[in-house]
Amino acid sequence: MALPRSLSHVTEWVFDLDNTLYPRECNLFAQIDVRITNYVMELTQLDFAAARDLQKTYYRDFGTTLNGLMHRHQVDADHFLNTVHAIDYAPVLPHPDLVEAIRALPGRKFILTNGDTGHARNVLKRLGGDDLFEHVHDIRAMTFVPKPHREAYDGFFLRHGIDPRQAVMFDDLEKNLLVPHEVGMVTVQVVAGDGFAHAQVDAWELGRARGPHVHHVTSDLVRFLRELP
Repeated sequence: MALPRSLSHVTEWVFDLDNTLYPRECNLFAQIDVRITNYVMELTQLDFAAARDLQKTYYRDFGTTLNGLMHRHQVDADHFLNTVHAIDYAPVLPHPDLVEAIRALPGRKFILTNGDTGHARNVLKRLGGDDLFEHVHDIRAMTFVPKPHREAYDGFFLRHGIDPRQAVMFDDLEKNLLVPHEVGMVTVQVVAGDGFAHAQVDAWELGRARGPHVHHVTSDLVRFLRELP
């Protein structure tokens, strides 16, 4: 396993959104997850269990359930995104310590998310940091090719003039850190606290990576950022 890499050279700070900028324990994404299952049920006429199995298969194999549905069922992406993000954002609490820690970082800050910009803005407003990031690069900007596919990252770097060797990627899913590692980014996996479990979350989603593509692991993003040299 590679030794942890320093972040002293980083000038471009790239954050995933869901389960990264807010704790997985608040279960915001669980609301989206149920709405996705219901969407798959209505589309395919499968029962709940079968629809959920299909949803998770697409999520694992295509990067997002939406990408699988677009390939296999030709769904309208805007209709899907508007439907599954019609949720209650109240579980995301204001987090001034996180906002302060990110604001203090030297350089540009971005969000790179498989969700959409509207969802990201709703989360950022709840956190109290809707002015923190230079840009939200969402699934539409990716032309619906999501992380962990290489195209999602290459398009992001090109659009914003980012040298990945000067950048760091924070994400909760270790598979989304493979490409960042390959192109020279520092990688940080943001994980749930010890003992977290949820009926809607598969074990692979909570896995803590052991491979060389994850340079740092933290369950406390604020503390991690504050302790940077």
